[in-house]
Amino acid sequence: MASAVIFLCFFFFLLCTSHAANDIDTQANFLNCFLEATGGSSSSPSMIYTPNDTSNFATLYRSSIQNLRFLSSGAETPSFLILPSVAHDAQAAVLCGRIHGVRLRVRSGGHDYEGLSYVSFTSTDEPFAVLDLSGLRSIEVDAADHTAWVGAGATLGEVYYNVAAASPTDGFPAGICSTVGVGGHMSGGGFGSLLRKYGLAADNVVDVRMVNAEGELLTRETMGEDLFWAIRGGGAANFGIVVAYKLRLVPVPPKLTVFSVSRTLGQGATRLLHSWQSIAPWLADDLWIRSSVIAIGEAPVNRTIQATFQGLFLGPLGATLAAINMSFPELGVRAEDCNELSWVESTLYFGGHALNNTRALLNRRPAFNSSFKGKSDFVREPISEKAWEGIWKVMMEGEEEPLEMIFEPWGGRLWEIEDDAIAFPHRKGNLYNIQYFMRWFETQTEMTERHLTWMRRLYEEMTPHVSSNPRAAYLNYKDIDLGSSTEEGRTNYTEASAWGRRYFLSNFEKLAKVKARVDPENYFWNEQGIPPFAA
Repeated sequence: MASAVIFLCFFFFLLCTSHAANDIDTQANFLNCFLEATGGSSSSPSMIYTPNDTSNFATLYRSSIQNLRFLSSGAETPSFLILPSVAHDAQAAVLCGRIHGVRLRVRSGGHDYEGLSYVSFTSTDEPFAVLDLSGLRSIEVDAADHTAWVGAGATLGEVYYNVAAASPTDGFPAGICSTVGVGGHMSGGGFGSLLRKYGLAADNVVDVRMVNAEGELLTRETMGEDLFWAIRGGGAANFGIVVAYKLRLVPVPPKLTVFSVSRTLGQGATRLLHSWQSIAPWLADDLWIRSSVIAIGEAPVNRTIQATFQGLFLGPLGATLAAINMSFPELGVRAEDCNELSWVESTLYFGGHALNNTRALLNRRPAFNSSFKGKSDFVREPISEKAWEGIWKVMMEGEEEPLEMIFEPWGGRLWEIEDDAIAFPHRKGNLYNIQYFMRWFETQTEMTERHLTWMRRLYEEMTPHVSSNPRAAYLNYKDIDLGSSTEEGRTNYTEASAWGRRYFLSNFEKLAKVKARVDPENYFWNEQGIPPFAA
């Protein structure tokens, strides 16, 4: 306790004297402040880098960037890259940043769909720092208590590996991509193959350690329930820096079953997808079946749509086939389409890894050296077969456009939780979520623009078939097309409603009121952030 008081007193001293040194370079002041504050706090002597350290900065900055288009987009890159190894380092970054006018962006796994965790699109020249949490990835599993404390810099794969190693009958309901960082995934919602049984990742967060805008290290007990509510589904980086999450683990059987079948238009894909919409959300919550579609083949003769149905059943093979044959027999799943696996092996299966190599879950390197764009929708009424046929025509026109539509079924536990239980609002009334996803490897600006234009065209084509007033969107599939602010720190509530109402629906106002309480100066700002509420 005494050390914490000394630490804060040191910063109050700096705050009082900083105005006398306004002729000294802001960046030098920030660097000196941070180095002095962390001199004895970190086990790593080199944890802050600047672009002047050419090789180290570039290597570390690019190490987890998953979306390369932002490296050549003209966006501003950081003046500092900070790799904290203890929570105190994050506290120092916040307090020195506040004193010397350096804002922070927080990166966990580098999957931010619009790059806002590591680049800036502001019209100002104000410096900013990226706080890369990859050094904060310790995982402590309490198998007896069925909980785990997980550093926000850990990846989902690291969580799955460590949970399974400690308790083979425990799992955690989160996403499919193993290199996604815990920090962003949990705070935006987070869904995967167990969401119908156990809800979102954020629904299963029971405590956190978080640095607020005052540089204080808080827990659920000390932050207040309104802030704890907000950072589960509302994007924690809007409110502070979560350095660790306490997760409630969930029971999984020793063996479960996964399966995958694909059908083209000639094999009845349209009819199957139309049926899936009215079946998948109402299945028993032990059974999860998602679908995805992509255009394949060469135009004009061999061009078609391929629909793939992937599923997981929390039980053995025989029970799986019985459940599918009773609820969705037309899917035609056979024993040879299935694999009976442990839960951790199922994470390998859906992640595209070899089933005999669980250590692949520990690999943090980006799987692709590419660019991508995502958008999202929620569907509340089944789309007709005739409408799907029109959608296929648009998809097949893009002969060289590698766009995939991924459909995640709702229902089960997700429908049982109230819309305002946490900040994530998209619950009962939704049948499924759509992710529009396109990956490309060309680096030319004109090719990037062509891909983006084509995706936006398909998104517009979907307008009559998805939610409206507002057209809802999922925060973890961040989409700058919904609107943004480029005037740093000055976003107002009305302006932010353009994207805030779509990500958070009626929870947006409460989120902005929490923001006004915990960060009234909007230090934790980004182009699609939540501003302090002002009527």
